[in-house]
Amino acid sequence: MHELIVKKSRFVAYAAKISAEAEVKAYIAEITRQHKKARHTTFAYALPNVVKYSDDGEPRGTAGLPLLTSIQRRNMENTVVVVVRYFGGVLLGKGGLIRAYGKAAGMALEALL
Repeated sequence: MHELIVKKSRFVAYAAKISAEAEVKAYIAEITRQHKKARHTTFAYALPNVVKYSDDGEPRGTAGLPLLTSIQRRNMENTVVVVVRYFGGVLLGKGGLIRAYGKAAGMALEALL
């Protein structure tokens, strides 16, 4: 688990190696259960021939896509990254969200390398 604070919003990032979509779903469900009060639980994962991501209510392309990009830049497969956001009351804008989610994902993924 890695944590990042950006303008009062708290981003909590997790990453893990996985081998099947069933594992991904269980991993995301567990993190969601642990963070019931979070505003957003975004994710991305890459398996051979399967790549998916979710913005979970954030503006389109500002959360899940930066997570996926973080995975792809590191040439990682069989990897899932989940970032939970606790909204701090300050709007970050699209650019701010992309940077925050990307940075939080990068911190979690680097720990896997």
